[in-house]
Amino acid sequence: MSNQVDLQDWVGRTEERHDRIDPTPVLAMARTLDDRDFKVRAGDPLPELWHWLYFLPMAAQFEIGADGHPKKGGFLPPVALERRMWASSRLTFHQDLMIGDEVHKTSEILKISEKQGKTGGMVFVTVRHLTYSTQGLAITEEQDIVYLPMPKSFTPPPPALAPETLQWREDYPVSPVLLFRFSALTFNAHRIHYDVNYATEVEKYPGLVVHGPLQAILLMESAKQHYPDRKPAAYTFRAMRPLFVFDQIAVCGQTKSDGDLELYTANGDGHIGMQANLNWRS
Repeated sequence: MSNQVDLQDWVGRTEERHDRIDPTPVLAMARTLDDRDFKVRAGDPLPELWHWLYFLPMAAQFEIGADGHPKKGGFLPPVALERRMWASSRLTFHQDLMIGDEVHKTSEILKISEKQGKTGGMVFVTVRHLTYSTQGLAITEEQDIVYLPMPKSFTPPPPALAPETLQWREDYPVSPVLLFRFSALTFNAHRIHYDVNYATEVEKYPGLVVHGPLQAILLMESAKQHYPDRKPAAYTFRAMRPLFVFDQIAVCGQTKSDGDLELYTANGDGHIGMQANLNWRS
């Protein structure tokens, strides 16, 4: 695959951001997830994965590309492929972030790899984020971002069925309003999540796409509801197949022999949208 720039020049690039765990985004996320009883108090732990509400890139409007993302070539490399998506993550929770904490995050591009897939060339960019509070390192996360060519039509990946041994399977209704609110909370202007004309006519999806990080949060919240006395130590997830706003979506889980959890989102046909694994603190 040819690019106008040498993508490997971006490996090792770093970025640092500072923020504060303000309570308003926390309450807004709780209400978006329909938790009417959630109380926000300074000094309480921030729910796992909700750090995604912070350190948001504040691109000005003139810096936004046609897809709604910030234009390429800032911290992330200027990959010459039109589509970008969050493919997977691996997280370790070292200690809680607390509401009111002053926090900072360092990010580094660890790896860039070019591959050939069924639809053409792909570029994978792996970024490591280290999130600190005044108490020290709180979260280590490696994030894989994949860049793809714009398709001529929608061709879904081969389906993988959720296991028949599931411990729980619970419907979770989604709507355009839910997707819009989550986009707003995470300052994610990618148009596939709220602009149905763009999603179907340009990126060739059959409808609005349910965010990967929203699915990851729903699975985490479901696991904690089933095991309210346990704390996550590590969490991995991987997008398997896009889910859409018209799908009958379920969050599913089962306990493995070692006590950890396998988690899935699935559509009405039982096809897995996201697969995740959660390890508990001992």
